[in-house]
Order: sequence, then C-alpha cells, then structure tokens
Amino acid sequence: MANALPSTGFLRVADIIGNPKAGIPAIIPVSKTTWLDGVRTGRYPQPTKALGKRITAWRVEDIRALIEGAAPAQASAA
Repeated sequence: MANALPSTGFLRVADIIGNPKAGIPAIIPVSKTTWLDGVRTGRYPQPTKALGKRITAWRVEDIRALIEGAAPAQASAA
C-alpha cells in the first residue's frame, strides 16, 4: 500500500483510515477514535497545521515511515 502513496504531500484522516461511503480505501485500517488516540499517545505520527490553522493533515513521508516501520513486525508475526 505504501507504493500507492505519492512521494510527498499531505493526507487527511479520511485518507489514512479510509471512508467506505466515499470509496476511499484504508491505508491504516483503524477507527477514527483509535487513530486519534494513537496520535495523542505517540503511537502514530503527529499532524501538521502547515496547510492552515483549521486544517489537520499528516505528511505522506510520516505515514510511509509508519507503514515501513510496521512491516517487519507484521511479517514476523505471520
């Protein structure tokens, strides 16, 4: 899935956790509450307000690093 991400840019929460009603597949298949709790506790990357103070987004590079960091743990668990 990391290959489907652009090399740079920003993602909104719906782009990360998916939105079936809008046809957006999940990159990280968790609920919005789980995602935001993970951000608060440091499990997931911190968002940026670089696009505006009312726009919360995550850097693609941070999401890609999260996926790549989780891949070895998932592979060894199988």
